[in-house]
Amino acid sequence: ADPQNFLLMHAMGPNVAGVIGTVVAAGVFIALAG
Repeated sequence: ADPQNFLLMHAMGPNVAGVIGTVVAAGVFIALAG
């Protein structure tokens, strides 16, 4: 297993809402900046 991927999934577990918010914010920023 990829240790980096394991750590990423482990960190995302209890913070799904934060991750989704970050992804949405990044998507909006890219859409506006691009």
